[in-house]
Amino acid sequence: MSLWIPITIAAAAMQTLRFVLQKRLAGGVLSSAGATFARFLFAAPLALVIAGVTLAATGAAMPALTLGFWGFVLAGGIAQIVATDLTVRLFGMRNFAVGVAFTKTETVQVALFSALVLGETVSAGGWAAIAVGLAGVLMISRASERGARLFGRVAVMGLAAGALFGIAAIGYRGATLALEPAPFFLRAAVALAAATVLQSVLMAGWLAWREPGEVGRVLSGWRRTALVGVTGMLGSLGWFAAFALMNAAYVRALGQVEIVFTLMASILLFRERLRPREGAGIALVILSLVALVLAG
Repeated sequence: MSLWIPITIAAAAMQTLRFVLQKRLAGGVLSSAGATFARFLFAAPLALVIAGVTLAATGAAMPALTLGFWGFVLAGGIAQIVATDLTVRLFGMRNFAVGVAFTKTETVQVALFSALVLGETVSAGGWAAIAVGLAGVLMISRASERGARLFGRVAVMGLAAGALFGIAAIGYRGATLALEPAPFFLRAAVALAAATVLQSVLMAGWLAWREPGEVGRVLSGWRRTALVGVTGMLGSLGWFAAFALMNAAYVRALGQVEIVFTLMASILLFRERLRPREGAGIALVILSLVALVLAG
C-alpha cells in the first residue's frame, strides 16, 4: 500500500474530530471566527516544534523559502481560513453531516475550474460524474425545509467552502513541491508551520478589528480551544504529508472518506437524524467524487 493512502485516511479522521470540537465551541462559547482562530492559534507553536524536531532529526538543510513558496502558502492559508469559517457557520444552519457534505463538492469544482480556466479536458464519464454530484447537492438543498428555494444560502455557502478548500489543497500541494528536493515529511512540516503561523497572525488581526474581545475569549478558554488546535495540527500534518507524496486531486478524492466519519459523529455524538432525501443526496455526492477520479 502506498504511504499516502493511510496518511490521508488518518488525516480525514482527525479532521472530523476537529470539526466536532469546533461545532461545540461555536455553539455559544465562541463566534464562528473565534472557533476558526482557535484551530490555528494553538496549532502554530506545535507545528513549529515539529518542523524544528524534524529538521534536527533528518540532518537535512533547511529548504529555501522562496517567493513562490510564500505565494502558495498565502493563497492556501487564506482560502482555508474562509472555508473553515464557512463550514463552522454551516453547523449552526443545518445538521452536522449535511453541512460537511456540501463542502465535499470540492473535487467536482476543481474539475470545472480546470476545464474553464486551464483548458484541461474532462472525459464524458467525468462530466457524467459531475452531473451526479450536482443532483446530489440539489437533493440536499431541497431537503432543508418545505418551500425552500432550490439553491438557498446554505447551498451557496457550502459550495463556496468546497471551492475554497480546493484552492487550499492546490496551494499547499504547490508549497510542498516548492521545497523539493527536501524529504517529504520535512517539506510537509515546514509548509505546515509557515501556513499556521501566517494564519494565526492574519486571524488575530481580523478579530481585533472586527470582533474585539474574541481573542481574549479564545485564550481564556484555552482548556477547550487548545484541543481544537492539537487535532487541527495533526490533521493538517497528515494532509501536508499526503500532498508532498501525491497529486492533490487524488489525496482530496480519497479524503472523501471523511463524510463516512462525519455521519458516524452525527449519529453517535449529536443524535442527529438524516432525512431519506438528505441521505440519498450525500450518497450521490460521494458516488460522483469516486466516479470522477475513476473517469480521470
